[in-house]
Amino acid sequence: MNSYNCCVKSSLEGNIILSQLSLLKLLADKNRLKMLCILNSDSHTVTQLVDHLEESQSLISHHLISLKEMDLVIFQKKGRTVHYSLSPKGINVLQLLKLLSKKG
Repeated sequence: MNSYNCCVKSSLEGNIILSQLSLLKLLADKNRLKMLCILNSDSHTVTQLVDHLEESQSLISHHLISLKEMDLVIFQKKGRTVHYSLSPKGINVLQLLKLLSKKG
C-alpha cells in the first residue's frame, strides 16, 4: 500500500522520486549552490566563475555539466566564449531554496 503518494503519480512514482533525489543531491554541494547564486545576478563565463569561486577550471566545468543536465543552467555562445546563466527552472529552484531557508 502506497502511503507516500503525496508527491508522486501512480505509474511514474519511481522516476519522479529518483528525479527529485538527483536534484537534491546536486544541490547538496556548496560550490554548485554558489554558482547558482552567482548566475542569478548575471551570465558568466567559466573563467569568471573560476575567479569568483577560486576553484579549478575543470571542477567548475564539471559542475556546469551537472547543472546543465538537470536543466538549471543554460548557455549561449558569443564567438568563442560561452556564457552561462540560470534557466527558468534554475531561477525557480533558487527562489524556492531562498523561501525555504527563511526563518519564521
